[in-house]
Amino acid sequence: MLAEERMNEILAIVNERGSVTVPQLMELLDASESTIRRDLIKLHATQRLVKVHGGATALPREYVNSDLAYASRYALSVEEKHEIARYAAAQVAPGDFVFIDAGTTTEYLADYLTEYSAVYVTNSLPLAGKLLNRGLRCLLPGGEVKATTMALVGEETTGALMRYHFTIGFFGTNGMDIEDGFTTPEFSEATVKQVALQHSQRRYMLADSSKFSKTSLVTFAAFDAATVITDSVPNEYRACDNIICTGKSGEEVAAS
Repeated sequence: MLAEERMNEILAIVNERGSVTVPQLMELLDASESTIRRDLIKLHATQRLVKVHGGATALPREYVNSDLAYASRYALSVEEKHEIARYAAAQVAPGDFVFIDAGTTTEYLADYLTEYSAVYVTNSLPLAGKLLNRGLRCLLPGGEVKATTMALVGEETTGALMRYHFTIGFFGTNGMDIEDGFTTPEFSEATVKQVALQHSQRRYMLADSSKFSKTSLVTFAAFDAATVITDSVPNEYRACDNIICTGKSGEEVAAS
């Protein structure tokens, strides 16, 4: 067994059981003590598990309790967001009625959209400006502007979106977890996402791999409610059939 395969097996065992000892791993993987300890050191160093005396434990579930400021979020995982946006933009077909959610990953879509016969609706003020600069037709709902994300939220926003029936929708999320679904810190923004998602025929969640196994305060959709477009897939999510992994080349790689 190759080292990377063995470490993925260790991660799967630890995440399933919560904790495991070195002797248990030696028996399960038919590996020496020195090999297992070396693997645990590497996995701990890359923050994929927690090495403890005599074994390892799974990482605690991470909770996201608030939004980072817009400028701070925009500068995170830039290369990965470009890969995701490039792939997502290619899903827009002629004549589509497109919803694009507020978010930094979704905003990168504007750099790659080439379908000028489509109509784009967004609740993101920065994204609306980008779409207009590209010469794309853009509609904005009404509502209150949320300062941290520059997103339109509130009853006016959801009321407008309820009248629309999108052929395709692209969404952002603060966290995604098989059990907790897609989550975000604030109720008003979660409501907008939920309404727009329910009114979209084809649904894509644009999220870099750092969002996996993170949970925020409000669930706006179940994990299987949308197809996830991401840059890499943790081992424990590889059995999911609603994940598209773009890979570094920007070409689709099967999650499984």
